[in-house]
Amino acid sequence: GPLSERPLLEVRLGELHTWISTCNFSPQGLLGAVQRAWSSYCAKYIHVKQGGPAGISMLLAGYFLLSYGWNYQHLKRHRWRKYH
Repeated sequence: GPLSERPLLEVRLGELHTWISTCNFSPQGLLGAVQRAWSSYCAKYIHVKQGGPAGISMLLAGYFLLSYGWNYQHLKRHRWRKYH
C-alpha cells in the first residue's frame, strides 16, 4: 500500500523520513493517533477471551514510570544524605 498508510513497524529505515513527513501533526491528527493507539492496545491486551495480567501490568508500569518522572526533582532533593 501507500507509504502514508503503513504502520511504523512496516516502514523501512530509508523510508522513515518520507513517512514522518506524511504524518499529520495537527491537534486533531495527534488526537486521532492517540485514539488509534489506545484502541489497538485494548484490542490486543484488554478485550481478549483468555487474557492474562500483561495488559493491566503494562498500564500500571507506565503509570508508575510517568509518576516517578514527574516527581523526580522533588524526590531528588529529599534523598537521605550522609553529610548534611
